[in-house]
Amino acid sequence: MTRVISGLVLLALIVGVFWFLPPWGTQIFAGVALVLSLREYDNLVRLGGLDVVPRVGAVLSVAMYVVLLFLPAAATHLLLVSAVVVGGALVLRGRVPDQAVAVAAAMLFPVVYLGMGVATVPLVREAYGAPALMTLFLTQIGSDTGQYYAGRTFGRAPLALALSPKKTREGAIGGLITGAVVMAGFGRLWLPGLPAWQLALLGVAVAIVGIAGDLFESMLKRSADVKDSSNLIPGHGGMLDRIDALLFTMPLYYVALQWLWPVATRG
Repeated sequence: MTRVISGLVLLALIVGVFWFLPPWGTQIFAGVALVLSLREYDNLVRLGGLDVVPRVGAVLSVAMYVVLLFLPAAATHLLLVSAVVVGGALVLRGRVPDQAVAVAAAMLFPVVYLGMGVATVPLVREAYGAPALMTLFLTQIGSDTGQYYAGRTFGRAPLALALSPKKTREGAIGGLITGAVVMAGFGRLWLPGLPAWQLALLGVAVAIVGIAGDLFESMLKRSADVKDSSNLIPGHGGMLDRIDALLFTMPLYYVALQWLWPVATRG
């Protein structure tokens, strides 16, 4: 019951912020989610035994988020500078860490994974409107629901046993089907001009990438030997546990709209 109540409250908050507030509401909400996720990511890295320089990756990730929202042309420059900052911070610390390449990668990775990944939420909201953003969220929810019930009903063959023992191939197929149906259904209303077959294919792609995002975060947690990224949300774990799939699906969705939406509107 706690999980259900927490989920409903979170869903109501998301709909309220994304649908009824101006774009700045989405920017603030996503920024808070980014900071919370960075804290959990840093904890996972630390528990995984990597001797990173504290807060360097988090500061660069927040900087990337801000730059993408307000000065997107400079994002590539910041990414280049981030590599220099990470390397410089490790050199200035003056000691040789175990697995130096892994340590440097762990500090640089959140700039793309979290800083850029979370930024695509307000970018979609600002460029394409609340309906387009809600289409993706509803597709992700539909895919997750399809995976759960198809897995419970028909699940036999493990999908990725080492990463997530409960996920099954049958559940994944259910998620792909529901993702296609939900994207095609709401997309016809909120993404006018896109043909149904493109929407259905996009829904399948969102479902596949969402599963990959979920499994990737499971891999991070297993490397740190924890069940949840934190206990922030009762019954749901941490912020990373809630947005793990979206960190993969939102960038894909944003890029897909960049390609498909201009064609649709011109047509």
